[in-house]
Amino acid sequence: MFDTCDLEQNMLFLHHQELPKVPVPPLKQTLDMYLKCVQHLVKEEQFKKTKTIVEKFGAPGGSGEFLQKKLQERRDKTTNWVYDYWLEDMYLNNRLALPVNSSPVMVFPKQTFRDHKDALRYEIDRLVKVRELPVDFARGQLAGTPMCMEQYNRLFTSYRYPGLKTDTLKVHMNTASPEPEHIIVACKNQFFVLDVVTNKEQLKEAEIFSQLERILKMAENPGDKVPAFGLLTSDGRTEWAQARDVLTKDPTNRDSLALIESCLCLVCLDEPSGLDPSDTNRALLMLHGGGRDRNGANRWYDKSMQFVVGMDGVCGVVCEHSPFEGIVLVQSKEGCMLFFLSLNSIGSPSKMATSASIKPLPPPRRLLWKCNPQLQGLLKASGDRIQRLVNNLDMDVFKFSVYGKEFIKKQKMSPDAYIQVALQLAFYKCNKRLVSTYESASIRRFQEGRVDNIRSATAEALAFVKSMTDEKTTLSDVEKMKRLREAISAQTNYTIAVSFGMAIDNHLLGLLRISKDLNMEKPEIFCDETYLSSNQFILSTSQVPTTVEMFCCYGPVVPNGYGACYNPQSDHIIFCVSSFRESTETSSAVFAKALKEGLLEIRDLWVGNLKHPKSHLDRGYYR
Repeated sequence: MFDTCDLEQNMLFLHHQELPKVPVPPLKQTLDMYLKCVQHLVKEEQFKKTKTIVEKFGAPGGSGEFLQKKLQERRDKTTNWVYDYWLEDMYLNNRLALPVNSSPVMVFPKQTFRDHKDALRYEIDRLVKVRELPVDFARGQLAGTPMCMEQYNRLFTSYRYPGLKTDTLKVHMNTASPEPEHIIVACKNQFFVLDVVTNKEQLKEAEIFSQLERILKMAENPGDKVPAFGLLTSDGRTEWAQARDVLTKDPTNRDSLALIESCLCLVCLDEPSGLDPSDTNRALLMLHGGGRDRNGANRWYDKSMQFVVGMDGVCGVVCEHSPFEGIVLVQSKEGCMLFFLSLNSIGSPSKMATSASIKPLPPPRRLLWKCNPQLQGLLKASGDRIQRLVNNLDMDVFKFSVYGKEFIKKQKMSPDAYIQVALQLAFYKCNKRLVSTYESASIRRFQEGRVDNIRSATAEALAFVKSMTDEKTTLSDVEKMKRLREAISAQTNYTIAVSFGMAIDNHLLGLLRISKDLNMEKPEIFCDETYLSSNQFILSTSQVPTTVEMFCCYGPVVPNGYGACYNPQSDHIIFCVSSFRESTETSSAVFAKALKEGLLEIRDLWVGNLKHPKSHLDRGYYR
């Protein structure tokens, strides 16, 4: 079930070795590109100051030239010069709680379970698939280019340990040591060990089903219940690290932690939430479980993969983001693509073995914990903090049904670039300005490649959104169309630059980090107000397309920001917009409304409907 073929692994290793290393872009190119990215986003006086600082940094014999040389030396000595820097900056150094702030989720279609047995069979269908790792190839501009497969190997082998100042990501990649042979099942905030391999044999579907049923019965026994220690993992990383130090003073707790930290994955059997199973509510329940009063403690957020099956049909996957990108999960045959085989194919009596054919198995083991007044206080504090997070998160998931990517393709435009420009238009409608925008883009064509940033708030996008708002009545449709094409072209060109390793964010981060490694005084360019504000991504976006009707979502990355994840389908687009209620600058509903309006206005610009009655197609777009 979870064994890895040695031949397959060797082939993947050879494939990995054939990929090029991530390049170090030319220094002048990055600095020029940086200035172009920020000029229209800051005040004129601030930009003049920034330009002077950047020119000094990039001058011959300056600190930039020296750091560039050191970065090139690092590239020569390492497989991927930016990977460790990026991982620490993006994830491991972040002190925020993992739920909402860091861990994305995949939300599956609402299921209809007749009873708990249906729910268990649904989950078995996700646990018995054979591991397959076909080499990925790029699509779009780089169609046919082989992609790095390293992230696939981390799906079931990773664990993120909390630290006081920085976390540690550990990946079980040693083929000499045995792979994990158990999963952890969370049920009613309790944790159970389920061995999926016994006597070197993988359990059959019926045997896993039988063990899950036993766990359900064990979880019902109130006399055996212990405090909901999963809450601790939902806390800020420093708080959880401090609590973990207290927890591990007892050997019983250390043993239980060791079993969780070494498991393949978690299966979270959730209680019914009592909420309407709308797309928005299902997204919220995947992101935070509904807090301590629902299923927020029925998780262990440090583990890379948590498969959630609610008895009310609310199902999905919670991903700890540091080992892999969401798109890898979607495309993986260990991830979601094989997870949507028919429920009936495994759940029907004809397919499920009879109890007489099931060999005797030792019962699953409940994880034991020792609590004390100090831990009780920590649990209460963690519960209070996740509840505040639950109350703070403002989510709006909607399906834009007027058109999808096929309409955009007919206009000979990139659907992703088109949607990014629409997001800029929506933000401008709400705020009368553009802000630094993050769109993750894969650099997996390189060894150990993860992502870099497409800075979508281009000068061309600003010119277009102004033509649709402030200058709407003074510009002709011909001029607006010209600006739209220029905005989409700029977005597409930036995307291509990222895919070739020529974007600015990873490069600038590398220059900053290598100066720190060399114990240099921090260069002025990285202390400048423009650089600091340009790395506060008020609009954080990501395209996660799927071939089945599910969607990905996540929270904002700054307190006054938006998260905007989208899934373009042939005739519709699924959007997941998130923000925080505590911010007076944001509203997911307001942004979603502006986004719908903008998508219609851009469509009308294309089809020449500005002076004609609205099309009947408009009627369904609020669904």
